[in-house]
Formats: sequence, structure tokens, C-alpha cells
Amino acid sequence: MSPDPKKSQPRAVRSQALTPRGLSRSDAAAYIGVSASLFDEMVDDGRMPRPKLINTRNVWDKFAVDDAFDNLPTKGAVNPWDEVYG
Repeated sequence: MSPDPKKSQPRAVRSQALTPRGLSRSDAAAYIGVSASLFDEMVDDGRMPRPKLINTRNVWDKFAVDDAFDNLPTKGAVNPWDEVYG
């Protein structure tokens, strides 16, 4: 029987293969390509989600950040409400 490849790898190598779901403030900002200060502004005005609280740490849910990013306006896109409200 061949050895389990996960057990034969050092712990540090195995942990690098995991993609974290929780992101720190700076990681969440980098993830969407903005500075930490702009990310803070986006959280404050509702364009990005508020963090989860894990003990005393603020942690952003990567899936919630993805959803918020998907809902950002697209440059040059037509707003259907412009025709309604002129």
C-alpha cells in the first residue's frame, strides 16, 4: 500500500494548499484590488459587507465579498432606471 501523500507532506506545505474563506481587512482589500482605506470606505457606504466577528478579530467572508463585488456597477453599463426616471 502506498503512503498517504497528505501525511507525507510537511504540515506547512499542506496548509498552503487551503484557500481561506475568512479574509483580514488588508487581504480583503487586496483581493478586490483596492487599498485598505478605500475598502473601509466601501464597507462604510455598503458597497462591501461588514466583517464577521471571530473572538476579537474582524474577518470578511470571501463569499460575501465576492457577492458584493459582483454587484458593483460596470463601467459603461446602461442603467435601466435611467429610461424610467429620465
